[in-house]
Amino acid sequence: MDWDKLRIFHAVADVGSLTHAGDVLHLSQSAVSRQIRALEESLNVTLFHRHARGLILTEQGELLYDATSNMSKRLEAAEARIRDSEDEVFGELRVTTTTGFGTLWLAPRISRLYDRYPELKIDLILEERVLDLPMREADVAIRMKEPSQADLVRRRLMNINMRFYATQEYLDKHGTPTDYNELEDHRIISQSLSSRQVNESVAWMKPFLSRDHTSHLTINNYFGVLQAVLHNTGIGVMPGYVIDEVPELVRVLPEEESKEIPVFLAFPEELRHSKRVQAFRDFVLEEIKTHRLHKSDAE
Repeated sequence: MDWDKLRIFHAVADVGSLTHAGDVLHLSQSAVSRQIRALEESLNVTLFHRHARGLILTEQGELLYDATSNMSKRLEAAEARIRDSEDEVFGELRVTTTTGFGTLWLAPRISRLYDRYPELKIDLILEERVLDLPMREADVAIRMKEPSQADLVRRRLMNINMRFYATQEYLDKHGTPTDYNELEDHRIISQSLSSRQVNESVAWMKPFLSRDHTSHLTINNYFGVLQAVLHNTGIGVMPGYVIDEVPELVRVLPEEESKEIPVFLAFPEELRHSKRVQAFRDFVLEEIKTHRLHKSDAE
């Protein structure tokens, strides 16, 4: 198949319009239409349903769009590798991690990475869904479990534990539980057991959440849990790293915590020599080391 025709097809599928695709590609609407018609004739299929509101991909069109999307991502990766300089770090870097880790740990520190590399363009993708790194949905991932996808370079960064936290104001008003049973008298704020999260967290929380609590609040990410805790809504179940950014929180039942949860950084094998990826990896490792040193000094 002709790559020019595929490139034009991909642009039309992206915007759903021959005219808008022509604007993007600097081609006339008629030229775009001719290329799409020629591609359909060469494949002997219809790629778009045409109606007054625009163009919608047919089933065959969806299959071809998936293929051109993968090709586009591979080309972007190749371009990024070619553009990586021996001495400079610049360009786009797509980083994915969970909403909680991204908002509570990574985002507060990332200005220091820009201090070193002001020409970086970081796209921080925060969601619980595990993106497909080999298919270039992202360049780098930080996840709370070892990635299972093949062809990835992975590095264990640290271990975290789930713990109970509350504000001093809440505890002054409602009392501080001194044992497991007294948690029943407090509102627990946590992720739902059915939400996407690591097994160690679910296993630890399940006995607490299965008891007969007077009140309970579930939120689908730890940033939301933190906000509710800070506004004195109850006792929150959160990863230990939240205390790095919110040291005024009080740990409740300090003898209680989950098993260690590993945190991994991973990226595709093809980006092993990318200067941008190396810079980001080294930055994260240095931040973790610095935090540990400061924590040791405080102790």
